[in-house]
Amino acid sequence: MARAVGSYAGHSGEDLTVQAAYHVIYSYTGVTAPSELLTLVREGKVGGIILYGENVSANLSSVMEEFQSTYKQSPSYNGLPLLITTDQEGGEVRRVAGGPYLSEKQVGESSDPAAAATLAGQQAYQALYNKSINANLAPVVDVYRQPGDFTDEFQRSYGNTSTLVSECAPAFVKAQQAQRIIATAKHFPGLGAATAAQNTDEVPVTLNLTLNELRTIDMVPYKYVIAAGVKMVMPSWALYPALDPKMPSGLSPLWIQGELRGRLGYKGVTISDAIEAGALEAFGDDGNRAVLASQAGMDIILAASQNYTQGSLVVDALVKALKNGSLPMKQFNEATKRILDLRAWLKK
Repeated sequence: MARAVGSYAGHSGEDLTVQAAYHVIYSYTGVTAPSELLTLVREGKVGGIILYGENVSANLSSVMEEFQSTYKQSPSYNGLPLLITTDQEGGEVRRVAGGPYLSEKQVGESSDPAAAATLAGQQAYQALYNKSINANLAPVVDVYRQPGDFTDEFQRSYGNTSTLVSECAPAFVKAQQAQRIIATAKHFPGLGAATAAQNTDEVPVTLNLTLNELRTIDMVPYKYVIAAGVKMVMPSWALYPALDPKMPSGLSPLWIQGELRGRLGYKGVTISDAIEAGALEAFGDDGNRAVLASQAGMDIILAASQNYTQGSLVVDALVKALKNGSLPMKQFNEATKRILDLRAWLKK
């Protein structure tokens, strides 16, 4: 039986699985929906899909509609769509055909950066809407430090000043979200100081910035994108010893609940970077990492290894943690409500 729109009730074993699934984004290989993944969608064990370039074909919209129609048959269906997301940042980082045609750096270097960012947001909306994608893991709001560093290497930063990034990022967010495509600010509190070799997808990364530098440079753009109503924020997997010497930002209550939600007042959804990232090699398997992230305040876990079994294992780990009490139910319920509110926003 389908649930009422936006509702969640009950904590039976089956209901816990359904609830945990809201929190997990799956990935897959190829240009068609794997039958095994469609079965998981039908069983209510999937909260969304992330798409990569190899998933994209001329039939992508039909594949996405197949996911959504299958989801309507599931016990978790509540009148709200699955989250379908990708990285459509601009320039070289685009998963589907269409804009933004300028990279973020080109936007920042234009004669009117705010206007260029607005156009980029509009172009991102059009490209994603045409493929039945409802969420974008963009914009990047990192303030890069040196030419050719991690964020600047592929022109993924608007600029090397917080003022310029704070001008562009909110304009992109507003333009894209005006058309009901979710925007995501990343990578909190900022990867702008990372060198080209400090790629959290591959290796553990420590950024020894002072808390004052983080607050007066890297985190400044978050004040503006939060004021602009950004719907999701992605914390980074880097370690920032100035605030938490043990846990990377995305596993740290000090960063997620203290800085992001507490000091900056963010009330929206948090979404992890890829849970299989090499930066987390010291924190166990993907299931253990997902539990640690959820304990810290992460709402959505991105299972991005392009193997549908990964997402299922993450759901099972969350259910186990809820049953044994290591993941507090009250906190998890609040996260579930944020996710359902976000999905309801897509329907307005």
